[in-house]
Formats: sequence, structure tokens, C-alpha cells
Amino acid sequence: MTGKVRTPRTRCYRDGLLVGEGFSLADVSEHLEAPDSVVWVDLDDPGEDDLALLAEELGLHELAVEDALSLGQRPKLDRYPDHLFLSAYSAALDPATSRVVTHEIAAFITGRALVTVHRNDRFDVDAVVARWDSAPDLAKNGVAFLVHGLLDYLVDGYFEAVEALDDEIEELESRLFVPTADQEQLQRRSFELRKSLVTLRRVILPMREVVNTLLRRDLHLLGDEMGPYFQDVYDHVLRAMEWTDSLRDLATSILEANLAIQGNRLNVITKKVTGYAAIIAVPTAITGFYGQNVPYPGFSQEFGYYSSLGLIVGLSVLLYVLFKRNDWI
Repeated sequence: MTGKVRTPRTRCYRDGLLVGEGFSLADVSEHLEAPDSVVWVDLDDPGEDDLALLAEELGLHELAVEDALSLGQRPKLDRYPDHLFLSAYSAALDPATSRVVTHEIAAFITGRALVTVHRNDRFDVDAVVARWDSAPDLAKNGVAFLVHGLLDYLVDGYFEAVEALDDEIEELESRLFVPTADQEQLQRRSFELRKSLVTLRRVILPMREVVNTLLRRDLHLLGDEMGPYFQDVYDHVLRAMEWTDSLRDLATSILEANLAIQGNRLNVITKKVTGYAAIIAVPTAITGFYGQNVPYPGFSQEFGYYSSLGLIVGLSVLLYVLFKRNDWI
């Protein structure tokens, strides 16, 4: 299956300086001839021919190429003899739907090249490039510098998504005890937020193992200077994971609290309706008694009417006062 043809983005660094960009895939090997050069290639919705050319130039494993073409992988880091294959996702919260939107990116990591693969401009590569350009003093660290910029961008996106979800949950909490709030909308919103947190957790949780693997010395990817930077990314992943878990528990609590509040309100309404029904039962019983077609004290006499009326008003007021004092109505 061949994807839509798009112009690859390329860069070449030498001795920590950007010396070229925008060159073709066929020129990648030429730029790598210099022993101190590092190349970045970005493929947007690539076809088999593009990846086959890069696989030949960089010696990429066929299974990794297959994963890059199919995408849809879980976040992971696969090790091959001459390179690594990274699969990861960016994440952002859509405020209109409260859903986390994810976009996949795959990357081949060799000793002197980074190849990123994604689809249909959904992944913001410009933001990653801006991250690299903001730290030119680290460019001398080669591929480790490029990989760090990519991971740092991804993890910062996780933090922004979690922070946005935190704000949404706080807003939901403030509306939880408002009597006029739309309970159905609150319940739906709580469920959507919890689903978003589950989605975000599925993206973040495997990244902990990915970054932890990159920190291993036997990969020979990190130098002494880049080690603390990758450790910082790892710490951020752990913090994002813990924050996501706590928010997921909180969203579940809000959902349960909303159901409990609705149950309590129903009980209160039932109690009040029962109280008023008891009050209404008094005049119904009295008028029913005096409506009998048999003689009784006050039958066919004026004082009988006033005595029945007095009983109705007196007993109704007495029941109302008793129920009000006991907070039944």
C-alpha cells in the first residue's frame, strides 16, 4: 500500500551545527559520509518506496518498517541489532468534547540518524523542530539530542492534557451541588472525563518503560551530558502518570457522588410528598366521615359544618407544624 506522496523534511547537523535541510532521501547517505554528521528525516504518510529507500540506506529491519507502515502500535521501544524502533503518541484535550485526541508517531533511532513517521499532518512536527531550535547548545549530542526533543515534546503534551482535565474536573466539582444543575449533563460529562483519563493512561503508562529503557547504558545512546535530561523526562512521565491516576479516581468519585446526590434528592422529595399526602388525608377523612348519609352529632345543623371545618384546619395545621419541625416537608 502506497501512501499519498508528500515531501519529506530533512535536516543534517555536523558538530552540533545545522548545516543543511530540505535535501532528498537519496542524499541521506551522502550527508552521513562525514563521521560527525547526524541526520533527521521526517516522513508524512510515507509509501513503501520511501521507507524501502531509507531501509536500504540506514539498514532498517523489515519488521520495524512494517510497523511504521501499519502504525496503530502501542507505545513501545523495540531493539534491533543496528537501531531502535520507537512508537509513541501525542495527546491533547479537545475542550468541546472533553475527549483526549491522540496522534501516533513512529521513529527509527540509529547511531547517527533519527527517522520520524506519521500520518496526514496530524502530528505537530513544527513544535518538535521548535523544541530542537530552542536548545542549540545540546545539538552536539547528536541523535540523543533529537530523541530528547521529541520525547520532551510528547511528555509536555501529556502534562498539558492532564492539567486541562484537572480544570474540567474542578469545574465539574463546583457544579455538583448546584440544585439547578443539569444532572444528566453532569453524569455524561463525568463519564466522558473518565474515558479521557483512561485513554490518556494507556498512552502514558507504556512511556514509562520506553524512557526507562532509553536510560540504560548498554544502548550507548546517551552521553554524560544528556543523561540528566532524559532522567528529567522520565520523572515527568512518572508525575503525569500519578496525576492521571489520581484524577481518574476523582472522576469516578464524582460520578458516584452525583448518583448519591440524586438518590438523596429523590428521598427528600419522597419524604415531602409523603408529608403533604398525610396532611391532605386529614380533610379527606373528615369530609368522608361527615358525608355519610346517616345521622351523627351536628347532622343537618350549622354547627356540624363549622365543627368539621375546624377539625380539618386544626389537624392540618398541627400535622404541618409537626412535619416542619422534624424537617419532613
